[in-house]
Amino acid sequence: MRRKTLLVGLGLNLFASVFGQSKVGTTSAPFLGISIGPRAAAMGGAFTGVSDDATALYYNPGGISRAGTMNLILSHTDWLLGTRLNWLGFVLNLDGNNAIGVALTQLDYGEEEVTTVQQPEGTGERWDASDLALTLSYARNLTDRFSIGGSAKYVQIKIWNESASALALDVGLLFTTPFKGMKLGMSISNFGTDMRLDGRDLLRRIDLDPEREGHNEAIVSKLKTDGWPLPLFFRVGVAMEVLRIQNNRLTLALDALRPSDNVETLNAGCELVLSEMVCLRGGYKSFLNQDSEEGLTAGMGLRFGRGSRMAWSVDYTFTSFGILEDVHMIAVGFGF
Repeated sequence: MRRKTLLVGLGLNLFASVFGQSKVGTTSAPFLGISIGPRAAAMGGAFTGVSDDATALYYNPGGISRAGTMNLILSHTDWLLGTRLNWLGFVLNLDGNNAIGVALTQLDYGEEEVTTVQQPEGTGERWDASDLALTLSYARNLTDRFSIGGSAKYVQIKIWNESASALALDVGLLFTTPFKGMKLGMSISNFGTDMRLDGRDLLRRIDLDPEREGHNEAIVSKLKTDGWPLPLFFRVGVAMEVLRIQNNRLTLALDALRPSDNVETLNAGCELVLSEMVCLRGGYKSFLNQDSEEGLTAGMGLRFGRGSRMAWSVDYTFTSFGILEDVHMIAVGFGF
């Protein structure tokens, strides 16, 4: 009996030691985990169950067939350490049941002067880095309550003369329950190929046998870099309109996020819409992640022309990053 107890205890300790290890830094293209759109970001990133505008292309492609006739969103984020994230998403509802969408994500790291040990003041060259993701999506309403969608994605990262690319797939589901219109969403993002850097700076001249003479001492070789997987995200979300008084309504949302490169977290948020024009939002991101600098989120938005042939909106969000600098997002949206 003691032996069995000891073996069980050792097994549990081994399980805890393996699965308790940090997974941060084990994937490529971390920009794919940055929240998209100030509306969703202001709600703590809890948008999988909402997914009723073009940003559903990122959170849950199964929701784009519920997003109206046409929706275009242009978003800009002043990200950390002087970097800038730009996002464009467009959704076209074809016939009320089928929709297609396209999205472009671009993270610009800026550029700096190239310096070396011999030339600490600069070589006259400048280096830059950027990340890019291009997404093409399709969704269909299978019933009046259930929709499914998927995306094909091209991902590229570039650091000066080196670059890497990958292909990935996203899948999303959205279900409107009979219980007071509560919505349930689920999505899996970035299931794809590994990324491996390649470029001219990996070319090197090598002497295969420096002890011998009379052979080629400058054979061109290429350094081989390791391949790294994309960050895989599994999201489950619930959203519900808990209050509606004439043109005023309050929506609550909660997401559970399981990433392949970090610990599981919960995101929570709310949206208060007044007179179908003024939107006040708040939330909290990364519950359960004690090492995260993310936390409180807040934002607001204005909607104009709702119900007309062309409506448009402006949204702004402030996100606290603890000891790091705060992040500001702004977006303009158009509905046709």
